[in-house]
Amino acid sequence: MAAHRLLIGLAGLMGAAGVALAAASAHGADASRLATASTMLLFHATAILAVIAVLARGLLHGGIGLVAAFGLAGGAALFAGDLTLRQYAGHALFPMAAPTGGTVMIAGWLAVTLAAVMARK
Repeated sequence: MAAHRLLIGLAGLMGAAGVALAAASAHGADASRLATASTMLLFHATAILAVIAVLARGLLHGGIGLVAAFGLAGGAALFAGDLTLRQYAGHALFPMAAPTGGTVMIAGWLAVTLAAVMARK
C-alpha cells in the first residue's frame, strides 16, 4: 500500500534526523534542546514502524491506524522542528509549534488505542 510505504519512508527520515540531532547534542556546546528533539524523533519513528507492522497483521482498524501513524509523524516533526529551530536560529517555527506537535502526538497515540479497540480481529 502506498500510504504504508510513505510512512515507512517518513519513519526512516525521522530516524536519520533523530540520530543526527543526538550527535549534535552530544558534541555541541549548550545543545540540550536537541536531545529532547532527538528522542521524540527516534521514539516516534519506531512507533510508526510498529503501527505499520500491526496494521499489516490486521490488528488495528485500517483507516484509524493510518491517521494515527500520520499524526505521530506530523506531531513529532512539529515538536522536533520547533526545538531544533529554536536551538539553531533562536526563534520558533511558529507560535505554539512544539505544544501543537505534542498535542498531535497525544491524539495519534489515542487514535492507536481507538484503532486497536475497533479492529476486526
